[in-house]
Amino acid sequence: MPAVLLDAYQDWYCPACGLEDRVRPPQPNRFHVCPRLHDLTAPMALAGADCKMVANLREEYAGAELLTLGDDGRPWMNIETWHADGHNDVAVFAPCARASIRFD
Repeated sequence: MPAVLLDAYQDWYCPACGLEDRVRPPQPNRFHVCPRLHDLTAPMALAGADCKMVANLREEYAGAELLTLGDDGRPWMNIETWHADGHNDVAVFAPCARASIRFD
């Protein structure tokens, strides 16, 4: 009896820069460095999704934290993906604290 082998794949795209990619599943999400979103590591959306992506600046005092800086040198907080059906996804750039130990 002949068998049919299926070659499954998933198409992704970036609504900000138009980059497209095809990968084999299962891959729950896909990221890329987006030139239109200040060279930040941005998520990609499933092909055919009606959405837009917005990068938001960090608005609070940074102090000595290690922050994600864009190509413009400004600290960025997150990238929001707004879908046409009303829900949204957020990729957050969490700051990292610095610590030092001194032995005197």
